[in-house]
Amino acid sequence: MQIKVGVIGTIEFVQQVLRVIKSFPTFLPMTRVAGNEAEAVTAAEELSRETEVLLLSGALPHRAVKLTAMLSIPVFYVPLNGAGLYKSLFKVFRAGKLDRGISTDSLTKAMVTRTLSDLGLERTKVYVYDGPAYASAKQLVAFHRNLAESGKCAMVLTGVEQVAEQLNHLSIENEVIAASDQDIIVTLERALLSTESRRGKESQIVVGMINVDDFGKLAMKRSSEHEVQKLKLDIHRMLLHYVEQLDGYLTALGGDEYLFFTTRGIFERETGGYKTIPLAKEAYQSYGISLSVGIGFGMSANDAGTNARSALRKAKDAGGNACFIIREDSTLIGPLEMANPVQAILAPTDPELIRQAQEAGMTSAYLSKLLHHMARFHKYDYKVHELAALLGITVRSTHRLLVQWMDGGLVEIAGYEKVPRGRPMQIYRFTFLMGRSV
Repeated sequence: MQIKVGVIGTIEFVQQVLRVIKSFPTFLPMTRVAGNEAEAVTAAEELSRETEVLLLSGALPHRAVKLTAMLSIPVFYVPLNGAGLYKSLFKVFRAGKLDRGISTDSLTKAMVTRTLSDLGLERTKVYVYDGPAYASAKQLVAFHRNLAESGKCAMVLTGVEQVAEQLNHLSIENEVIAASDQDIIVTLERALLSTESRRGKESQIVVGMINVDDFGKLAMKRSSEHEVQKLKLDIHRMLLHYVEQLDGYLTALGGDEYLFFTTRGIFERETGGYKTIPLAKEAYQSYGISLSVGIGFGMSANDAGTNARSALRKAKDAGGNACFIIREDSTLIGPLEMANPVQAILAPTDPELIRQAQEAGMTSAYLSKLLHHMARFHKYDYKVHELAALLGITVRSTHRLLVQWMDGGLVEIAGYEKVPRGRPMQIYRFTFLMGRSV
């Protein structure tokens, strides 16, 4: 099952987290919009009954929740650092107001000074709030207001949305210092490691199967059998090194296929929460080969092995150079396109969606190819000849399948494209896959 995480904060923060969290297929976000500390406490108490961990937008709501709500689950917030300041400073610089002085809060003086130094803006006059660590919005507004009214600064950079709203009412120009995507990723990784589900599955068995794509063609290009054997040894050595990083065990199944075992906790850490498998990049750069990888989770070694074989079959059906993961509940993660896995990863594909596709006459091979192509190009609409080329079948067969899939509710006609001669070409949309990509 997915791990439920509560996300609490302003609407801008919630939307940003929802975008970033798509690269964490283990997490199932449950959101609440909260404009102040009191609302954050109420939302935290509600979500704590349904989730395993909470993620808040800042230090103030985090402190309020920790002091007021009696929660039994971990609570995290996204801290601000210099990365978020860069974007705000750039906006002020473009507006031509940097040389008139700025005031800021939520960051230490060292962070602000270091960021300005990195940008070559050491001469900028900056006032950093140096009061209590958990200053109220009222205190921060008073600090910025005094500086603005005395003419010492023309722009406020604040990390608190409430402060920005009050400054707007006072007609004091300001920019909100928002957390960067990387700040959120780091906090989500910490949150993932803290959950009970994750700790409970630390030692769960993981089985991986690796297949070298088109090894026969590679062997034919070698000048002698000796060269073929050297290539096999080089590949084996590379895989041994990778599995060693997983504290796992590797064995060759013969020919171009390999099997490895590791534990879920280690695999999760090494892949950054199932986001990246860098092995294929090394394989291509070193030996000009691509890999198909299937990963299986299970409550027993047999279940994990069966899932790994099914995942590998989907990677091969997708055309190779891909990785699929099948979890113990039969949910499917993937494909992770090996050349750029973080951008290509898809949210878990639940068994119900797979069953729907199969009932409508779509084979596992066709579904894998569509998922793989969608992950690479974010494409849902196809003309019939494009789809025929993707699936490797004739246009006539494609027309027959499209009729079958439309009857099954998988596809609809999205529009028409005019052509110089003849009838307009229909454009088909795979509606059942909408919203699956990152």
